[in-house]
Order: sequence, then structure tokens, then C-alpha cells
Amino acid sequence: MISLSFEFNYKLDNQKTIKEWLNLIAKEEGNDIEELNFLFVDDQKMLEYNKKYLQHDYYTDIITFNSSDNNKISGDIIISIERVIENSKKYNCEEEVELRRVMAHGLLHLLGYDDKDKLKEKEIREKENHYLKKY
Repeated sequence: MISLSFEFNYKLDNQKTIKEWLNLIAKEEGNDIEELNFLFVDDQKMLEYNKKYLQHDYYTDIITFNSSDNNKISGDIIISIERVIENSKKYNCEEEVELRRVMAHGLLHLLGYDDKDKLKEKEIREKENHYLKKY
């Protein structure tokens, strides 16, 4: 089950299609989504979560909390809509495309992908691009 919750005034169109797409990503990676919760917030709320849970005093676009067990994907993903909008301008793409990229990025973390070094970052970016084409 995938849930999408908003603590920020933002309208996400095509929620059913997005959920189907996220399930497709998990399936293609050999997993099933058991429980995946997305929480969309503003920068201030994201900063609070970042400080509280990660002891980081800076803004970020996404925080992922993994509670998966084997091939059953479970977790919570917090996304700052303000960061997504800012990044869409920075990378010259549509807001919805950048939002899908960030959502896929969080799911890919739950699927075991990492971006701690340049090689792993390249791999996760390639996966993001691969799955964005499947939307």
C-alpha cells in the first residue's frame, strides 16, 4: 500500500498513476511494496525533521526511513515540495518531473541503492532516468 500525505498546500495530480508507477519500479527490481508512506512538507518542516532524526541542520529535498524486510518494501519518505520546486528551476525541468525523480530516488534507496560516492550516485541517477521514461 502506498499513501501520499500533504502538510503543504500542493496538489499532486494523477496519484493513482504515480502509485502504479512506483509499484512497477519495485516489481522490476524484484520486490513488492508492503507499506510506503510519502509525506510532502515545506522547507521549515523538513528542516525540523532533518534536525530531529538525522541531527542535520540544513535543508534537503528528501529523507528516507527504511523499515523493509527482505523483498517486502516498507518505509517513510519525506519530501520538501519547496526544494523540489527550487530544484526544478535549477535543473530546468517541470516540477512534476522533478517530484517523480525524487519519489523514485527515495524508493530506490529502499530498494538498496545508495548515492554515497560518485559511482553509486551515477548508478542511482541512471535508474531514476530509466524509470522516469516508464512513467
